[in-house]
Amino acid sequence: MTAHTAFDGPAPISPLARLTTPLRRLPVFRADVLVVGSGAGGLTTALTAASKGGHVMVLAKGELRETNTQEAQGGIAAAVGQGDDPELHAADTLRLGYGLAEADVVNALTAAAPAAMDWLNQAGMAFDRQPDGELALGREGGHRAARILHSGGTATGKELQRVLVSLVRQHARIDCFEHVMAVELLKDAEGEVTGVLALARTAGATRAEAVVFEAEAVVLATGGGGQIYRETTNPQLATGDGLAMALRAGAALRDLEFVQFHPTILYLAGAARWLISEVMRGAGAVLRDRDGNAFMAEFHQDKDLAPRDVVSRAIFRRMIEAGDTHVYLDLSAMDFPSKRFPMLARIAREFGIDIASQPIPVRPAVHYMVGGIRVDLQGQSSLPGLYAVGECASTGLHGANRMGSNSLLEGLVHGRMIGETLLDRPRRVRRFLAPAPGTSHRPHPNARLHLADMTYSLKSLMWRQVGIERDHTGLQDARERLDTWAGYLGRLGPFSPEGVEVMNMVQVGQAITRMASYREESRGAHFRQDFPETQTAWQCHTEASVHEGALHLSRVPVASPFPV
Repeated sequence: MTAHTAFDGPAPISPLARLTTPLRRLPVFRADVLVVGSGAGGLTTALTAASKGGHVMVLAKGELRETNTQEAQGGIAAAVGQGDDPELHAADTLRLGYGLAEADVVNALTAAAPAAMDWLNQAGMAFDRQPDGELALGREGGHRAARILHSGGTATGKELQRVLVSLVRQHARIDCFEHVMAVELLKDAEGEVTGVLALARTAGATRAEAVVFEAEAVVLATGGGGQIYRETTNPQLATGDGLAMALRAGAALRDLEFVQFHPTILYLAGAARWLISEVMRGAGAVLRDRDGNAFMAEFHQDKDLAPRDVVSRAIFRRMIEAGDTHVYLDLSAMDFPSKRFPMLARIAREFGIDIASQPIPVRPAVHYMVGGIRVDLQGQSSLPGLYAVGECASTGLHGANRMGSNSLLEGLVHGRMIGETLLDRPRRVRRFLAPAPGTSHRPHPNARLHLADMTYSLKSLMWRQVGIERDHTGLQDARERLDTWAGYLGRLGPFSPEGVEVMNMVQVGQAITRMASYREESRGAHFRQDFPETQTAWQCHTEASVHEGALHLSRVPVASPFPV
């Protein structure tokens, strides 16, 4: 039996505490399947479920195209090249999981990858090809074979989003709702998830209106929470909403301490943080310090193609040693870099940098949340009626780290698996059990929240103390600050999309910090300065769930382990 450790303090406060209108008075939309999110995982799930005859609703927080998928500059990993096979892809993935990747899950998802690429090809996705028409396959850190499919060089996500949005908009059994933010999961009298309360903002409206969406199955595909951190590659909408909703509802979250940093974003004063894809290093770009030294050989035998966690920590330490804010990425040894990477060349040129002869200033940024809502291969969470896919889910594919280009693959393959079985469960009439209206607490008129300041404070705290390297003192201080902020956010936070976003970010920040404090070792994307070694006793998942009024953490064995 797994031992639980309860932490002091109440469970996360629900935004419903700030809603005074009874839910039964709100408009209700119903379908067989409700998908919350419009990235690769969500839209693939929706398309597959609709192809099985289901009526599907898709909620998008912004426009359908505004997702992490749209911003993805890497590619999609699949063993489709000569001399490669799914078993080798699985072996690479397991090796990079640092003992926490689930072998059964890894084998299933990598085996299904080639068929998913065939499906995309038939759907009209324009993959990059060689002059002879064969796929142009790239290689990234951790992969021992060239198996990365791209579109437009570094525009894979944009092309994938275009294809999926086009298919969804044309499908007769899919209804799309844009500018709708899911706020809270709703349950029936038996505790099954039956829908969500959401805030919908219509064109010209001065405020968002509450509305209910009901379904036989609710699939969270809300992406990650990079906006919790100061430096991130994620779009503005990535605020951890699905994780926060699932946590408040009582679902088990897994391995949130593993936050992956992408090693290289463009770092110039005043410039928007722009991701510089790992494709560049795969094509021969070299990381150098301020003195021009290529330093990655000091940290890993694979040098600039080492796993992302290794490269990020190497850059971080070289920055500290030099007292600098960045290192440099040198493309000068590459043939025609401006032609190979025209978008990067254009952006760099705007800031006076010629990538063919001048190094690019770079530093790490939060890129991907490895952990998430614990689910199985059918997407089922620990709560009946609730499913998850994509970055907000934890299938066990990534373990303690994520290998480049496995994330888009996971969303596509897992989404197809989930959509195939969502309609197989027995149908019955299920309606949400309306909770009591929230309290009519009226704060003092001078006790107002400055949400922008709260967001900035959160981002800075998480970057400093729950970032690339962590220790007990910093984590403890972060926990205390986050607990305080969460307390008065629950009382004073406005019931609006902006207010709920900040509440979600703080609550997910709390969970990440507590799980990072709980895991007293270093493994994969989680590094503790006070526990720098990997410990056999910690070759297990960590899980967080809310029950009995508190957040509880536990160690859970890896179901199908792979040796570290």
